[in-house]
Amino acid sequence: MTSKNDRPELTRRGVLGGMAATAAFGFSASSALANTSVPVDAQALEHLVVAVDDVPTAQFEWGTLKWMLSAEQSPGAEQTLGICQIFPGKVNPLHYHPNCEEILYMIAGRGRHRLGDESVELTPGMAIRIPQNVHHNLENIGWETILCLVSFSSGNRKMVHVQ
Repeated sequence: MTSKNDRPELTRRGVLGGMAATAAFGFSASSALANTSVPVDAQALEHLVVAVDDVPTAQFEWGTLKWMLSAEQSPGAEQTLGICQIFPGKVNPLHYHPNCEEILYMIAGRGRHRLGDESVELTPGMAIRIPQNVHHNLENIGWETILCLVSFSSGNRKMVHVQ
């Protein structure tokens, strides 16, 4: 059970304090809030919210992918978000993205990420930014399945296999 002292302050004072901090850095609270809201109706909301259990799982010899949100699932999306698993001892194919960068966040497992001619070990809590057009892949070097979140700077991410 959490006590009141363990929770962030979500009171009027806390919200207004955040606005004051924003104003202190050169933005006025009124300009930050004015004219920024776009109406969302119930029909539009269907394409904005997705549950992991409602998304198909793409199965591969090396692991799985679930594409949570992209322009395909959510028309107008300017980003792509997915959940990836890589099985122990497996590696996804070497590839690159000609139209976007990728950010990968490790949730579970231990992997070696190839990035161009270099490689780096990734463990839970680590993130890596993969620039556009850089050849990369992720190898599971641990005993448990890798679970990672992948995000792309385009709603229509493209992928080109190298091998």
